[in-house]
Amino acid sequence: QVQLVESGGGLVQPGGSLRLSCAASGIAFSINDMGWYRQAPGKERELVATITRGGTTNYADSMKGRFTISRDNTKSTVFLQMNSLKPEDTAVYYCNAAILLVGSLRSVGYWGQGTQVTVSS
Repeated sequence: QVQLVESGGGLVQPGGSLRLSCAASGIAFSINDMGWYRQAPGKERELVATITRGGTTNYADSMKGRFTISRDNTKSTVFLQMNSLKPEDTAVYYCNAAILLVGSLRSVGYWGQGTQVTVSS
């Protein structure tokens, strides 16, 4: 009933920047927490950052000072600004949102399709 659509991934040089976007679309829903996760080949999916509906943010230690998560509630969209990118940031990045459908009593987590970020010379 709800779809998360991501954009902004690609290939960048070390030290470069990217801005990822994830927009939720559907009918009769509201969004609570949103976040970004990433998964490199052969590794577990890990938390990048989260943001509550009220704007409170949380970051994984390795991303602090380089990444910034934000959201636009009027557009049902979450962003991830990534600066000073390193080769070890290379991964598939996934958007996540806790969605409350109208008529439901609890939120359900939805995932985007994932977008590839590659940091290489």
